[in-house]
Amino acid sequence: MNRRRFLHHCAALGALLAGGLPLAARAAGLAARPPFEAKTLAAALQALGASETRSSADLLLEAPDVAENGASVPLDITSKLPDTRRISVLVDDNPQPLAMQLEFSPGVQARFHGRVKLNRSSTVRVLAEAGDAKYLVSRPVQVTIGGCGV
Repeated sequence: MNRRRFLHHCAALGALLAGGLPLAARAAGLAARPPFEAKTLAAALQALGASETRSSADLLLEAPDVAENGASVPLDITSKLPDTRRISVLVDDNPQPLAMQLEFSPGVQARFHGRVKLNRSSTVRVLAEAGDAKYLVSRPVQVTIGGCGV
């Protein structure tokens, strides 16, 4: 079992135990993984339904200009967009561009601090779904030691 599948199953189990979703919806969520299986950035964006995106100063991505180790690149993401319900992190040149998805409850400020792996120097993109729109911000990151491996 790979890390993404493990984390996805843990999140689904948490939702199941919390009783937040009907059982059929929880089971469907475990099977619906096309964005994570995409092998190109274009395919991942298409699977996420991001054919039309907007830019906004209320979606912030902080990442280093140069990361010494691609296996652990720090990210700070903040969305001040009202009703942000999901944030997806994509890395252009990774074998699987969609690195993670974060879902937020209504009324919660969408904020995340963590680390992501980069295969090599690449552009990191953050896609936020807020209201009826999708917003995209990106930042190039130079990597001196690779992280993902192909």
